[in-house]
Amino acid sequence: MTGERYEADMLHGLSRVGRPLLVRYDLDTIRAMIPRGMIAARPTDMWRWRELLPVRHTADVVSLGEIETPLLAIPSSGGPNALVKDEGRLPTGSFKARGLVMAVSMAKALGVTKIAMPTNGNAGAALAAYASRCGIETIVFCPDDTPEINVREIAAQGARVYRVNGLIDDCGAIVGKGAAEGRWFDFSTLKEPYRIEGKKTMGLELAAQFGWRLPDAIFYPTGGGTGLIGMWKAFDEIEALGWIGPERPKMFAVQASGCAPIVKAFEDGVEHAERWENAHTVAAGIRVPRAVGDFLILRAVRESGGRALAIDDDAIIAAVDGCAREDGLLLCPEGGATLAAYHRALREGMVDPSDRVVLFNCATGLKYPMPEANATLDRHQEIDLGLL
Repeated sequence: MTGERYEADMLHGLSRVGRPLLVRYDLDTIRAMIPRGMIAARPTDMWRWRELLPVRHTADVVSLGEIETPLLAIPSSGGPNALVKDEGRLPTGSFKARGLVMAVSMAKALGVTKIAMPTNGNAGAALAAYASRCGIETIVFCPDDTPEINVREIAAQGARVYRVNGLIDDCGAIVGKGAAEGRWFDFSTLKEPYRIEGKKTMGLELAAQFGWRLPDAIFYPTGGGTGLIGMWKAFDEIEALGWIGPERPKMFAVQASGCAPIVKAFEDGVEHAERWENAHTVAAGIRVPRAVGDFLILRAVRESGGRALAIDDDAIIAAVDGCAREDGLLLCPEGGATLAAYHRALREGMVDPSDRVVLFNCATGLKYPMPEANATLDRHQEIDLGLL
C-alpha cells in the first residue's frame, strides 16, 4: 500500500507501481446518515448496499436481478454447523455476476466502449451478459480446456470468445498487450478497482444474514481471490460504520493441490506468490497460476488467523458427490473444494465442530461435467420392478 490517492469518476487500471487500487468511501458521512436499520428494511438484493458501492447514478446500473444468495444447511455431508452460501443462484449462475455487474456498470458510467478479459469460464460469461446488455463490445480469452458450457454461454451472450493454448495468465498476457496498444480496456481480475466492490457484497450479506455478528470461519475457493479480499474490506467498512464489532472470521483460502501458489506462499511466510508451473485441477475456476492480489489475499488470511489449504482433486470430487447424494445440493468443483477443506480443518483442529462456518459454492454445479448415468429399460420386455 503506497497511500497514493486517485480521483474518483475517472477510468483507472492498476496504480503507478502496478498494484490494485481500492475504492474508499466517506464512511463518517454514511455513518451519520444511514443507520443499520435502514439497510435491514430494504429489499434484500445486492443494491441495498448502494451507499457502499461505487455506482453513483441508478441509470448506470446494468442489472440482471442480483439477489441476496441463501445460506443452506448441509447436515449430512457437512455437519450441523456448516452452511453453504450458494452463489449459483445469481445471474449467469455464479458469483462472478457480483463483480462484473459492478465493473460493467462503472465502465458504462465512465464511457468504456470495448472490454477484453481472460477467464476460466464463469467470469467471461458474466462479463458477456452484462456488457451485451448495455452495448459494450467484449472480447474474451480462455484456456482451451475451459468447460465447454462456459465457452458456449460466453459466445451466446454476445462476446467474441477465443480458446488459447495456455492458462489464464497466458490469456491475460494477450489482454495486456492489446490494452497497452489501446485496443481495449483490460478487465483482468483486480486490474480495475470495481470488481472487488461487487464481490465484497458477499461479506455485507453475511453480516446481515448472521444478525450483524460474523461467522467463525469462512472457506473461500481462491484463484484471483477478489472475493476474499473484498469481504475483508467490507468487514472493516461496516465496523467503521458501527454495524458490527471487531471480531472477524478465520479466512481459509482454498486452492487445488495442482495449482496452489497462495498455499505455498502462506507456508513459506512470504507476501508474494511465485507462478505455479504446470497448473492442473478439475476445479477450473481456481486454476490461477499467479494472482495480482496475492499479497492482499495473504494479509487477510494471516490477519484473521486462518490458513491457506490445498485440496487434492480426488477429495474435491468426493465432496461434490457426497453433498449431492446426501444433501441434494449440487456443488461446483470449487465449492466441493471448500467442503473438503472444511473436513480437513476439522480433522486437524483448525476449526472446532461448534464453530459457525460458511462454505462458498461459487457457481451452480449444473455448468460442470457430471458422471454418466446410462441405465436403461426396454419397455417392450418384462421388467422386474423389484430389481429397480
